[in-house]
Amino acid sequence: MSELTLQLTEAPVKFTNGALNEIKTLMYEKDIPADHGLRIGVEGGGCSGLSYILGFDAKKDGDDEYEIDGVKIYMNRAHGLYLLGMEVDYLNNLNNRGFVFNNPNATATCGCGSSFSA
Repeated sequence: MSELTLQLTEAPVKFTNGALNEIKTLMYEKDIPADHGLRIGVEGGGCSGLSYILGFDAKKDGDDEYEIDGVKIYMNRAHGLYLLGMEVDYLNNLNNRGFVFNNPNATATCGCGSSFSA
C-alpha cells in the first residue's frame, strides 16, 4: 500500500493587495535574490509569548512553499498551527505604517500587534 501525503496547494496565510504591493516594492528596492522568498512564521518571545517572523530568506528544510501573486512564500510546517487563516495587511497612513497581522488564532495580543498568544 502506498503512503498518501497531503500537500496544501493554497497558502494558509492571506495577503492583502496592499501587503503584496509593499512586499514586491521591498524585493525590488532591496534587490532580493531570485532564490529567496518571503518567510513568514513565529518565534518565542515578545510581550504576549510569540512574535511574528516576516522577512526575506532562502527556502530551508522543513519549509512549505507557496506562491501568491508571483511572490514565493516560505513557512516552516510547524508554524501553520499558529498562522492558519491569518491575513497580513500593510498600512501607510498618518496613524499607522507597516505590516499588520490579523490572526484569528490569537487569544491575546500586545499593543504593538507584533506578538500574540494562542
